[in-house]
Amino acid sequence: MANQGLFSAAKSMKSVKLKFRIPYFTEWGQSLLVCGSEPMLGSWNVKKGLLLSPVHQDDQLIWTATIAVPCQFSCGYRYYVVDDAKNVLRWEMGNERRLSIPHLLPEGHTLELHDLWQTGADALLFRSAFKDVIFCKNSTFNIDRPEAILHDELVQQESILVRFKICCPNVQEGTSVYVIGSSTKLGNWKVQDGLKLHYTGEYIWEAYCVIPRGDFPIRYKYCKYGKNGCFSLEVGSTRELSVNSSKSQSQYIFLSDGMLREMPWRGCGVAVPMFSVRSEDDIGVGEFLDLKLLVDWAVESGFHLVQLLPINDTSVHRMWWDSYPYSSLSVFALHPLYLRLQALSKNLPEDVKSEIRNAKERLDGKDVDYEATMATKFSIAKKVFMQEKDLILNSSSFHNFFSENEDWLKPYAAFCFLRDFFETSDHSQWGCFSNYSKDKLEKLVSKDALHYDTICFHYYIQFHLHLQLSEAAEYARAKGVVLKGDLPIGVDRNSVDTWVYPTLFRMNTSTGAPPDYFAKNGQNWGFPTYNWEEMSKDNYGWWRARLTQMGKYFTAYRIDHILGFFRIWELPDHAMTGLIGKFRPSIPLSQEELEREGIWDFDRLTRPYVRKEFLQVGESHLLISHEEY
Repeated sequence: MANQGLFSAAKSMKSVKLKFRIPYFTEWGQSLLVCGSEPMLGSWNVKKGLLLSPVHQDDQLIWTATIAVPCQFSCGYRYYVVDDAKNVLRWEMGNERRLSIPHLLPEGHTLELHDLWQTGADALLFRSAFKDVIFCKNSTFNIDRPEAILHDELVQQESILVRFKICCPNVQEGTSVYVIGSSTKLGNWKVQDGLKLHYTGEYIWEAYCVIPRGDFPIRYKYCKYGKNGCFSLEVGSTRELSVNSSKSQSQYIFLSDGMLREMPWRGCGVAVPMFSVRSEDDIGVGEFLDLKLLVDWAVESGFHLVQLLPINDTSVHRMWWDSYPYSSLSVFALHPLYLRLQALSKNLPEDVKSEIRNAKERLDGKDVDYEATMATKFSIAKKVFMQEKDLILNSSSFHNFFSENEDWLKPYAAFCFLRDFFETSDHSQWGCFSNYSKDKLEKLVSKDALHYDTICFHYYIQFHLHLQLSEAAEYARAKGVVLKGDLPIGVDRNSVDTWVYPTLFRMNTSTGAPPDYFAKNGQNWGFPTYNWEEMSKDNYGWWRARLTQMGKYFTAYRIDHILGFFRIWELPDHAMTGLIGKFRPSIPLSQEELEREGIWDFDRLTRPYVRKEFLQVGESHLLISHEEY
């Protein structure tokens, strides 16, 4: 990287000119600015970035700026839209741009960067679902940077060196990317004679070409061409590159042409609750390892995505109510319901194997017997745990798992112990343990505690659930299938998270939905709403940890009730229906605004309105809920 101070002090240092150029339509009072990793571009401080100047060119508004930089200068940079005070109004999406000036660029010459604004659509294909799964096999091309061919031809006064660059994620094996166009150097639109691009990593394809000035303006397009003769030309209008007829015009132009324009990638998938993914090996319910069979079916069916309902532990009541997957006991812990008992050990005793076989036959019904299945799995798992606890708990793999997850694993195990000890998940009834503290936690999970085996059993279960889901997730990735999770909007009022982080939740409220065509009384889900102001104090650390945990297994996830992250229907915690709620946050209407709309009878709108004829006096009484008026 260049050092600005050194460059300023050493006047004899060789330098080149760098010209930024990008087309972008702004509104009045807006400007474009480039900011980057080096001091001369602001060191990522937008206030110190380089402002660009606009000029109309045909039907485009072109923003440009020129700056002197040392030879062999390199940096990262982005474009920003700012106001007159350089306050950021928006910034381009996608990866940080990288620039490395070729060491063979002569001193005093100008390098023009012809960029295009990176949109959210450009960034989408760099997400893990595409990058690590769908297009993963396409990124196995050998990286072949084309700098070495820069001086195979001398750049003469009447020629211009152009670097073509395009992003193209979806390139099949045996296929190459070409640029063809109106110049003889670009094959005169014949792909066989066109310019073949080199793969430089991160879906980027590049090539350098020395083009005579007389060929400009050139018209061109990118295309894909396979060994089998399969040819695919990008859609949309023909690209064009013009240069000034003056010989003082830059001889070096680096194009960054964004994405190769082709029909958007399309795929299909299946959404299924985990408990419905049944196989001959499961015990009463779908299990994580059954996902491998579902992935095989998805591949054979041409599906690219398998979406699951939430899979976090919901064991709040220890009864069938807990089968509802959106009421989390912990947003980090996996549900023990989906444990494969046979995978707990390679040395299961014969009596345990027999018990597993009997359980499979007994629980192999059309419907899931939630309570019986949970009881059976815990009973058998405890027997295996007692046999192998020393081996597992002292293993390096368990130690790695524990160290990576102890921030949530310890509170979870302690919560499960206290829930069973007090026979309720309502932590307000736990006496001195009602108020969580780290000191109390450490005593609860201490190796000297009489119940330490119980604590370790919950560690053990989560460890094996992690191993089994990780195995299934890796299998899906290897097969090119996106495993998509589900992020519930709320957590149960009596959960590990509300016990450990009570200030992150508005515990005197409840989440729901207002009355609509489908539910005339609205909905009351019972989850406390979030205290976003408190969450913001540590930059939403709880959310970051939650999403990071999900990212260990899923390459995409659905966010339940996404509107609730912007506004939520909030009810008092004593409400039974969803009628007496309000949106939070919301902007109130003033009395003057209502009166302007012809609304004046405020008592009628805000007070109970019951006429005498509505009431029946006698043997039959009409009970009127205050929530209905």
